[in-house]
Amino acid sequence: MPATDIGAKKRATFHRLRVQDVRPLTESAVEVTFAVPPELEGEYRYLPGQYLALRATIDGHEVRRSYSICRPPAPGRVSVAVKRDDHGVFSPWANEQLRPGDELDVMSPQGTFTSNLADLEGRHVVGIAAGSGITPVITMAHRVLEDSATGRFTLLYTNRSSLDVMFVEELADLKDRFPDRLALHHVLSREQRTAPLLSGRLDEAKLRTILDVLIPVHTVDEWALCGPFELVQLCRDLLEEHGVDPKHIRYELFTTGEPGQAPPERGRPVQVREGEKTFRIDFTLDGTSASVESPVSANESILNAALRVRPDVPFACAGGVCGTCRARVLDGSVTMRENYALEPDEIERGYVLTCQSHPTSDRVVVDYDV
Repeated sequence: MPATDIGAKKRATFHRLRVQDVRPLTESAVEVTFAVPPELEGEYRYLPGQYLALRATIDGHEVRRSYSICRPPAPGRVSVAVKRDDHGVFSPWANEQLRPGDELDVMSPQGTFTSNLADLEGRHVVGIAAGSGITPVITMAHRVLEDSATGRFTLLYTNRSSLDVMFVEELADLKDRFPDRLALHHVLSREQRTAPLLSGRLDEAKLRTILDVLIPVHTVDEWALCGPFELVQLCRDLLEEHGVDPKHIRYELFTTGEPGQAPPERGRPVQVREGEKTFRIDFTLDGTSASVESPVSANESILNAALRVRPDVPFACAGGVCGTCRARVLDGSVTMRENYALEPDEIERGYVLTCQSHPTSDRVVVDYDV
C-alpha cells in the first residue's frame, strides 16, 4: 500500500450518510451513491480498491454488509455497487427499496486491496474479476490510466452473459479514452463469443492458455484478483506456478466459499455459568477498556465475546474476509481459524481478525485502536 495518509489504516467508524442516487447497473445490480458532507470528507478519503461497510435495520434486525467502492475518489460523494443475491437480506432490499433521500450508517473506508505501486509509469497492471468483482478493480483501472502517461491496464472480466456485465458503459468509455493502454477481455460462460478462449466457464485450462498467450505473465508488474474463492485461489495457484512473487498479487474475495465452512459468528448468545472455566478477554476500543469472560466450553470468538459488552465493536462480514474487526494482540495467545484480509507483515506484528480468533491462554489482551 502506498505510504500516504489516505492509505493509513483508520479506526472503522460509522456515520449517518444520505443516499444521493440509486442507479441501475444491470437487472440485478444498482450503484448507490452517498453524499459526503464537507465536515466528513477527511473520514471518507480512500484509495482505489477499498470498501465500505453499510448498516441498516431490515425487518427489525440489524444487517451489515461490505461493498467495494466503485468510483474514482471525488470530494462530496462515495459510491458502491450492490449486486442482488436472492438468498441474501441486504442486497434485495437495496435493489428494491433503497431510494435517494434515505439515510444509512456507512463505515469509513477500509481494506488493503490496494496497489503497492507508487510509480505507475511504464507499469502493467492486470485485473481478473468475476461479476461484481469488477467494482474495486475498475477504480484501479482508472488510477493506472488517469494518473500516469504510460501505465497499462489489462482486464479479464468473466460473467454469465453480456447482460450481466456491470459498468459496461464506463469500461467502453475507458477503452475509447485509452485505446492503446487498456486491454479488455470479456469471458462469457453462457454466451458464445467469436473467440472460443473467451467463451464458456473460466476454468483452469482456459486460464493457463490465457496466461501463456493472451496475458504473458512476464509482462505484468501487479495482479489484482477479485471474485469467488474458487476463481481467486485458482489464479493465485497458477500465478505462483508461473513464478510470480506473492507480494505482486493483490486479491479480495466475495466470501471464502469453502465447503463446510462454519457460518460467521457475530452476536451468538453465550451465558457464563457460575464456577465454569473461562477465558478473560480484555480489550481497548476508542480509548476505553473493557473486559469479558468467555466460557472455554463455548469456543466463541473474541469478536463474539466483545460484542456482549460493547455492541459498537467494529465488524462487517465476520467471515475473515473484510478485515474490519482487525485488532492487535498485546498479551496472551490466540488461534486464528481463517484469514483472507491480513498481510503477512501485519500478522508478524501481532494483528488478528477477532471474528476468527479464539483464546488459547487464560487471559488475552487486544487493542482495536492500535
